[in-house]
Amino acid sequence: MIYQRGTNDQFYVHTWAERWRPCTDPRVPLEVPTGAFYGINGHYDYPFTPQQLIATLQALGCTSYRVGCVNSPSQLKPVIALADAFRTVGFTLLPLVNYGLRDSAGNLYASERDAYVANRAGAAAIARALGPHGVKMYECGNELTRDRAIILDSTNAGTKPQDFNNKNWPILRGAIQGMIDGIKSVQPSAKCGVNFTVADVAASDMLWDGEQPDGSGGYRKMRWDITTWHNYQPYGDIFKIGVDGAGPGFNLPAYCKARYGKPFMITEWNAAPEEDEQFRADYVKQKLQRFYAARKNEGIQAVMYYVLLSGDRTFGIIQNDLAPIDPPHTAFSAFTAANADQ
Repeated sequence: MIYQRGTNDQFYVHTWAERWRPCTDPRVPLEVPTGAFYGINGHYDYPFTPQQLIATLQALGCTSYRVGCVNSPSQLKPVIALADAFRTVGFTLLPLVNYGLRDSAGNLYASERDAYVANRAGAAAIARALGPHGVKMYECGNELTRDRAIILDSTNAGTKPQDFNNKNWPILRGAIQGMIDGIKSVQPSAKCGVNFTVADVAASDMLWDGEQPDGSGGYRKMRWDITTWHNYQPYGDIFKIGVDGAGPGFNLPAYCKARYGKPFMITEWNAAPEEDEQFRADYVKQKLQRFYAARKNEGIQAVMYYVLLSGDRTFGIIQNDLAPIDPPHTAFSAFTAANADQ
């Protein structure tokens, strides 16, 4: 990345779109709220009581929890129970609004308008259900930039506009903007995060700047309150992530801080599923050290491990009976105990 300050003191960054884009000084720290830094993912259908989940999170040192849902009683009821229980201990619940590019039959929406209307309605219903129970932030969509209708080649890093499908781009824009607007229509003060993954900064830039992959502009500029990202081991280190295998890596959170000026959350991270537990424990320690060191300089509000329980040892950190999976569990809990979220 090349950052430059103009004669009018405006900073710009040169991107892989071969353009200078306005930004702020990437060296300036971004202040973000504390208290939710250590987090973990879960699912609404876990067979545990909210009290069991709270005790499990406390043992890990986690104070934030991400869980996906749509507007259905079977999903909202357990999430509401969690929200009520979390309020008693001061935990943060981040609901993932799990809508996207397709209707209930799995068909891609026909237009940006169709995607917007459907997603707005679903997100508004979720906010209407969860807002009264103390939920104050939401994540809008899950890896939608990696849907087969949006990314042209999933092996591409996502740093260039031409990595994405120009024809279907309006459907993505409509879906995400619909979720944001739906939540804000019910809870104007709620914080809305928008999710990206791998190195999809071309996608986040195009949404932010109101552009299409073909370079055309003039579309509504999307504004979110939190930039959220996924970073698994195969993607590379998010602080020096690669660009389609060519050239040196770049600091993705620093770039997002400079471009969008919003808090950053890593809402999914873990080692590759095929790694053994000792490797995973070492990876947990290494990544938590790196995340913790960068949390204030890069405005990182939360890092959420994936996942609490996976039903096996590919990703989970506890077993079906809530027993720890070691050594990853010990590595995680030891780090949180020794490094306060403050």
